[in-house]
Amino acid sequence: NQWLEWEATVLQPALLEALHIAVVQGKGSEVSKVLQGPLNSLDQSLSKGNTPYLTGVHCFISAFFPVLYVQTVLTATPLLSFSGECKCVKTWFDRGAVMHSFQSAAQKVLQGKGLQGMKSFMQRQPAPRSSQCRDTQQCNSNPAEICFFFFFFPTSLPQEGKRNLLVTSALPYVNNVPHLGNIIGCVLSADVFSRYGRLRDWNMLFVCGTDEYGTATENKAREEGLTPQQICDKYHAIHSSIYKWFQIDFDYFGRTTTEKQTEIAQDIFWRLHKHDFLMEDTVEQLRCESCQRFLADRFVEGICPHCTYPEARGDQCDKCGRLINAVELREPQCKVCRQTPVIRSSKHLFLDLPKLETQLEQWLDKSTSTGDWTANAKQITRSWLRDGLKPRCITRDLKWGTPVPHPDFKEKVFYVWFDAPIGYLSITANYTDKWEKWWKNPDQVELYNFMAKDNVPFHSVVFPCSLLGAQDNYTLVGHLVATEYLNYEDTKFSKSRGVGVFGDMAKDTNIPSDVWRFYLLYVRPEGQDSAFSWADMATKNNSELLNNLGNFINRAGMFVTKFFDGCVPVMELQQEDKKLLALVGWELQQYIQLMDKVKIRDALKHILNISRHGNQYIQVNEPWKKIKGEDTERLRAGTVTGVSVNIACLLSVMLFPYMPTVSQTIRDQLNAPQSIISTMLQGNGTFVCALSAGHRVGTVSPLFQKLEVDQIEALKKRFSGQQVFDVYYA
Repeated sequence: NQWLEWEATVLQPALLEALHIAVVQGKGSEVSKVLQGPLNSLDQSLSKGNTPYLTGVHCFISAFFPVLYVQTVLTATPLLSFSGECKCVKTWFDRGAVMHSFQSAAQKVLQGKGLQGMKSFMQRQPAPRSSQCRDTQQCNSNPAEICFFFFFFPTSLPQEGKRNLLVTSALPYVNNVPHLGNIIGCVLSADVFSRYGRLRDWNMLFVCGTDEYGTATENKAREEGLTPQQICDKYHAIHSSIYKWFQIDFDYFGRTTTEKQTEIAQDIFWRLHKHDFLMEDTVEQLRCESCQRFLADRFVEGICPHCTYPEARGDQCDKCGRLINAVELREPQCKVCRQTPVIRSSKHLFLDLPKLETQLEQWLDKSTSTGDWTANAKQITRSWLRDGLKPRCITRDLKWGTPVPHPDFKEKVFYVWFDAPIGYLSITANYTDKWEKWWKNPDQVELYNFMAKDNVPFHSVVFPCSLLGAQDNYTLVGHLVATEYLNYEDTKFSKSRGVGVFGDMAKDTNIPSDVWRFYLLYVRPEGQDSAFSWADMATKNNSELLNNLGNFINRAGMFVTKFFDGCVPVMELQQEDKKLLALVGWELQQYIQLMDKVKIRDALKHILNISRHGNQYIQVNEPWKKIKGEDTERLRAGTVTGVSVNIACLLSVMLFPYMPTVSQTIRDQLNAPQSIISTMLQGNGTFVCALSAGHRVGTVSPLFQKLEVDQIEALKKRFSGQQVFDVYYA
């Protein structure tokens, strides 16, 4: 009883606080400060040997104490180093590792996720109080959810003999709510590929996070009357919530405002400085005399000197995509006070790209020839090289950013396009202290970068040059996957004008997130810009999901239930059946080949092709009629039903990267074992019937609902700008 009270009043609150620090705040290095005290107390008690029920001397532990045992020890130990401390706790931990009850429970509760697998759980908890002011009422945690993760699923590291893939999604700016184009261009595409990689039994690490430094954040803070840190905290939570609803399954979703970011960025800076890849220069900048400050790129806008777009930013034109020096803008204005700035001089540091150009070209030749680079990524990169590289400024006259450690530039911070990509490294470092095994391991690790096309040059030129110049054996991108732009109907997304669907609004449409995922992936802008259309979304939902995919899977499962008492019937394959299975196998192989090459939209079409083949097969063979006939016809009905339900099972696996909830629902309805995943996708793409005769299915029900015309018209009107959205204030 004393230990149960201690667990509830001391350890559990400390554990919640530690998890919040590690998972939500991304400050894993500070966890030991919170947990060290309670674990030391436990260690001292265990060392006395007078707690037989806790130490496992009596079997009573296996019946009553798993909750206490696992939550107190197994959850905490991976977050601390046991070198020389808490040895009794570690011994206790190791003893539990072989207990079948914990292993079986962990298999059921968790699904192979890393530390970020605790994200959804932590988001349901109240913000924990500090260790100085805890009470027991806040501790409403589910011990199983906390414990099994840390014990059975430690942070992922590269493995010998396996394909190790490090997947990053371009870090979204923390200063606003992402719209559908942002979501499909970065996080959703990367999520689909990461889920597919896990199906293929590749060793995956998928990291992302909010890009929190720079002008955009300072600007947003001024607009909303908050501090930059408050803006970061607010919008990081908004982004996290949106991606959670869209079922984006990061291994870790962090942020760039961390100590690790400063540490790693400054280390790369000093390495570049040591190897003479930095240079000083005095540049002309726009200064607002009214605001008494130099204007960083996004604090100024004017007319583009290239295409005359009237709202070009001081770093890039959103219309023509050209990079701009702010002093080149025509009729520039300060975005804060709308006064006309003047040109003044300021000393800055530059990355000497011309000096790194030969190294860059040698690496690019190899990476683009052996890796999966999209055509636009190659084209944009070549255009930069064709025009000749120029020194790139890496410092800015801002307050909110990673400090430049050089004493001559102590009033400046790093420019976001030098600093932000380093966020991939620091976010990984907050996920695991062994981050270098991913980021300094080019012989074992393949790096995939996902982004929209406007981010390409910074990932294919600027960031690689920073890492090449640092000369520290960094893992460089081998596969750069860039989308074109997704527009909204016939215009652009605009939060201020109330045009388009933004991530926080999709949930309010009452359309399931799986359907959103499906349609965004169906129109994914591969090769050229595409557009979100309400009418087209309804058409694809009603025809492809409801009448094609859902119809086939539901019929297959219902035939088993209705005609064969819920058990898969005996199958005696005829030539027609073998021909269908061969066709399904071909579609599966095409799916695998396309997904391997990150052709996500094209691969989806082969899933839909399979369900079309299945519907046609059922329609031609009419098992609902044959079941009423002679023995041979009943046998034929059974074969058609058995083949169909096995194809439905295959579809559940192929759908998992695209529609994870629907995929799981299908497997639940078919009562399909987890082993079917490895059976169907980890081989050479040969389709086999995983549900053998006698297998009992579960309860079958429809998967999709029709989107009605009046419902779609109302949504189209709602997001057309006729109703202006309120700015999202949390």
